[in-house]
Amino acid sequence: MSTSFRIPSSEITPEHLYLTRRDFIKSMGIAAGSMALAACGAAPSTSTASTPAPNINASAATDELGDPLTPHEVVTGYNNYYEFTTDKEDVAPMAKDFPTSPWEVAVGGLVKNPKTYMMEDLLKFEQEERIYRLRCVEAWSMVIPWVGFPISKLLNEVEPTSDAKFVRFQSIYAPEKMPGQLSGWYEWPYTEGLRLDEAMNDLAIFATGLYGKPLPPQDGAPIRVVVPWKYGFKSIKAIVKIDLVDVKPTSLWMAAASNEYGFYANVNPDVDHPRWSQATERRIGELSRRPTLKYNGYEEQVADLYVGWDDRLDTKTSS
Repeated sequence: MSTSFRIPSSEITPEHLYLTRRDFIKSMGIAAGSMALAACGAAPSTSTASTPAPNINASAATDELGDPLTPHEVVTGYNNYYEFTTDKEDVAPMAKDFPTSPWEVAVGGLVKNPKTYMMEDLLKFEQEERIYRLRCVEAWSMVIPWVGFPISKLLNEVEPTSDAKFVRFQSIYAPEKMPGQLSGWYEWPYTEGLRLDEAMNDLAIFATGLYGKPLPPQDGAPIRVVVPWKYGFKSIKAIVKIDLVDVKPTSLWMAAASNEYGFYANVNPDVDHPRWSQATERRIGELSRRPTLKYNGYEEQVADLYVGWDDRLDTKTSS
């Protein structure tokens, strides 16, 4: 990982705001990491969020490119979460009473040390602040201050075997509480995957909080994946199962429309969605569009994963 991205949060955010965010980490007795790096969980909104914003002035904090954070009320108030509803403005009120405790995540498959983690166990991993850009496949983007820990730390603990090539993630299946799962349009529960080396990249994290507070249900509480160089639908929410496997998993969106949503889904301005251009995006809160950055601006950190790769074909074409 480039040292240019290892920027202490205190150097990006004014000290009193930085300390406010760290109160969340301290309140759970967890040490804070020092990284701050500039997923589709939220979208533009003019409505008032159901979750009150913490005492953070988003305009005073930025990612490493100097772009300000997306306001808390937008991040938590307008969300893509089809398990609840396809109406983005209704996700937050529908999800507000979704139970996220107790919570456990079973990790198995091709590992030497299969284990079931309670959420309390997962919070014992050193929690770090990461300011990441989120780029939705729908061509809008945000800047979100996450709290979480690298996926690699958990994988190192369970020790993948030499046969493991991919990581398959599975969300909770609870149609009695998630009415969207009653829809027959999708193959529930939500499933996603990463190649093992992608999951081991330091940018890929399990997020447990945002804006210095625990994740709200509408943003994937209590734990979700965040993979900032890929389109947001890869950042699966409310995870309950993780398996190391030797074949490429079929994700929910691949099963629903494989001609539109590939497995890798890397952000690339030169590879359009079949129904719209990906060359530009609309940053939430801005009126004009901006150019889309390859790999969402994280090319230096992840390009080595895709040497000889063709994002148009979603596969490797040369060595």
